[in-house]
Amino acid sequence: MLFKKYKIFILTFISISIIIFIAIYSLLKPQKTLKIFSPRDVNTELVDTTVQHIGYNHTIADFAFTNQNGKIITQKDYEGKIYVADFFFTTCPTICPKMTDNMVWLQEQIKNNPKVMLLSYSVTPDIDSVPVLKKYALEKGVDDSKWNLVTGNKKDIYYIARKSYLAVKTGKPEDMYDMVHTENFILVDQKRRIRGFYDGTNLEEVKKLLEDINYLSQE
Repeated sequence: MLFKKYKIFILTFISISIIIFIAIYSLLKPQKTLKIFSPRDVNTELVDTTVQHIGYNHTIADFAFTNQNGKIITQKDYEGKIYVADFFFTTCPTICPKMTDNMVWLQEQIKNNPKVMLLSYSVTPDIDSVPVLKKYALEKGVDDSKWNLVTGNKKDIYYIARKSYLAVKTGKPEDMYDMVHTENFILVDQKRRIRGFYDGTNLEEVKKLLEDINYLSQE
């Protein structure tokens, strides 16, 4: 009888309490953030010594390379896009096959997101000609509209790997054009800034990468 008398009051009180609890929880819950990487932030073992001093405003330099269809790919093709970059070669017997499998998985996840693309640089451009890259792309199911496999001048590729993408360390000037072999998937945002490094051989890491891509897509 007493409950019926105060039913509206009790239900109203419970509803207001739930709303207040949700509001307080939302305010106190840590908000996701994604770091903007500069050379100074990255493990010195992975950063070229000549750029380690840069503490902010680091962006990916302009580039021009040829993709699997013989088209020149530049920053214009990635302007305003989020993209994932990596360094591979088609004859690699060790980490590259797993990296490619995981990039194919990632391609499937982002295929309907127009904000996101993929970019793979060959580190053996003398072997990975346009026809070789095209054959590889067809074998792996590469979507030409989402994913460019690029070849070009070896020195230019190695230079951008070390200076822009912070992919591998160069200790001495003569090391600049030594073999680039890294498992890193590098996340680049719409402003050409590095937002994360992920082990491309580890699917769990690539799933984390996908979460961060989705976060950037909503910024």
